[in-house]
Amino acid sequence: MKNIDPTKTFSWKYLKKHFQEIKKITINDLFIQDPNRFNNFSINFENKILFDYSKNIINQKTLSYLINLAKETKCFSSIYSMFYGKKINVTEKKSVLHTALRYNHNILFLKNKEIYNMIDNILKKIKNISNDIILGRWKGYTNKKIKNIINIGIGGSQLGPLMVTETLKEYKNKLNLFFLANIDPIQIINLINQINPEESVFIIASKTFNTQETITNALSIKKWFINHINGDLNKNIFSKHFIAVTNNIDAAIDFGINKKNILPLLSEIGGRFSLWSSIGLIISLSIGFNNFEKLLQGASEMDYHFFSTPLDKNIPIIMALISIWYSNFWNTETEAIIPYCDNMRFLPSYLQQLNMESNGKSIDRNGNKILYQTSPIIWGDVGTNGQHSFFQMLHQGTKIIPCDFIAAAIPYNNKYKDHHLKLISNYIAQTKALAFGNIKNIHKNNIYKFCFGNKPSNSIFLKKITPYNLGLLISFYEHKVFVQGIILNIFSFDQWGVELGKKITNFLVEDINSNIQEKINQYDCSSKGIINFYKNFN
Repeated sequence: MKNIDPTKTFSWKYLKKHFQEIKKITINDLFIQDPNRFNNFSINFENKILFDYSKNIINQKTLSYLINLAKETKCFSSIYSMFYGKKINVTEKKSVLHTALRYNHNILFLKNKEIYNMIDNILKKIKNISNDIILGRWKGYTNKKIKNIINIGIGGSQLGPLMVTETLKEYKNKLNLFFLANIDPIQIINLINQINPEESVFIIASKTFNTQETITNALSIKKWFINHINGDLNKNIFSKHFIAVTNNIDAAIDFGINKKNILPLLSEIGGRFSLWSSIGLIISLSIGFNNFEKLLQGASEMDYHFFSTPLDKNIPIIMALISIWYSNFWNTETEAIIPYCDNMRFLPSYLQQLNMESNGKSIDRNGNKILYQTSPIIWGDVGTNGQHSFFQMLHQGTKIIPCDFIAAAIPYNNKYKDHHLKLISNYIAQTKALAFGNIKNIHKNNIYKFCFGNKPSNSIFLKKITPYNLGLLISFYEHKVFVQGIILNIFSFDQWGVELGKKITNFLVEDINSNIQEKINQYDCSSKGIINFYKNFN
């Protein structure tokens, strides 16, 4: 990857000057100037996803400058480096291989048979475990069929699988899914009140197998399970109920997991990019391995589009450039993700981690403090719920908040077709209202009813929510985030900011447990005051 400060490029300077011109132009003006604007600023991806970016404050000149910015920062060179397995995760000295997990056998970017053989073996293991449990061949220690799957993991080990299994709920089989992520004791209490251990399989998902929240929950579940079987530590009993997904095989074996129940996780796969890996076991258990494969195939097709399509027709690249345009030239701070599909309610949280953990950085690839904007704050909720809460601010507030509106043309089923028609009408109406407002139709005496419009949005319209199309959607958001990182000259695949809080937490647990006031006194007065308040009641 080339370490280029984007603000030093010619394109950045042209964009700053261009902004002074276009900031006086409205979205309404742009549509008047170009009656064919929808066709010029939208991409129909094989009739599976329509990406409409016409309701943005950009014109052909804007797009030309932005594309030149991608060229000047050597965007495609970095893209090739990722697909060919170069060590672009420089601070951890690793390749970035999540695209290899969903590769098409006809498109071998990464020339490493050993890795592909390992991936094939993992997929076979996912398939075999999934089929055995779904078909009832995998039984618990009392010979009961498995009914409950509990995923014990946090961050990327939870957010991706949770989002996918909920989005594809209509493809779900009879298995009950549970996610245990938080160490708040109420979550584990609620869980064990709902399940019978004799009918449950626990997947401990942790790349390092020492994530504090995950191992704390796993140890408590293990203790609860052993109590249920009256302290019998027979390994054969344990192997019928515990699976591990990890890169730390030895730690999983020490925990008591049977080696045949351990699914390896490549160290080159970051947590937020891991749902395609053995972390996706719970996805396969939920929707079946054939549908899990379709999810991978959809992502692979978007990989090929991203790798091979020219900049001006490349969906992830255009999305990334528009985001940079707003955050760095319009000084926007947030982006809203608004899916008009209730099953997609976890998509904003998933994309929040994907964006903010990847690009929430303030040091560039040259080791210099950054003086421009990197990751926007990502937030959102499902429509139409959001229309009755935060949409007031979107329409009449003082902040410009670019939005991604996501919906599907074909519903999951044909029941309540009038509901779906009204849902999609709301979806379209909101982007129209944000773009054009109502100022022409409201009398000047009713100024409080004015919606001035000129609020930008993208419309992402899927033909239908299927495993394949969801794979397409997730993959192009992944690539959007990567392109932002390339252009903004940051390392998108590490997350060192997460580590500091973990270290302090470990010290705090030890010091609070010690009951030695001298250890507490070493903290700042605020932290010390909070610790003492806690100790008053515990």
